[in-house]
Amino acid sequence: MPEMRFTIRWPDGRAESCYSPSLVIKEFFAPGESYDLADFVEKSREALNIASARVEARYGFPCSRAMGQLARIEAGARAYSTHPEPRVAVEAFDE
Repeated sequence: MPEMRFTIRWPDGRAESCYSPSLVIKEFFAPGESYDLADFVEKSREALNIASARVEARYGFPCSRAMGQLARIEAGARAYSTHPEPRVAVEAFDE
C-alpha cells in the first residue's frame, strides 16, 4: 500500500508531520488550503478510518499507526478548541 505523510499547521503556527497508510488523504484535503478545526478533525477521522480499513482488507488487521495519528490529531484539536475561529492548514503532501 502506498503510504504518505502530510504536513499541517495548527492555529498557533506549529507545524506537524502526519501519517497515513493510504493516499486517501488526497481525497479529503488539498495542499495550501485551510480548514475549520472541527471540519479538519472530522475529515481526518473519516480519511484515516478509511485508510485503516484498507489496510485491514489487505492484511487482515487495522492500521494502528493510522489510529494513533487520528488520536494525535484529536488531542491536538482539543488544545485549540478555545481559539477564536481556529483553522488548520494542510501545507503539503509528502509521498
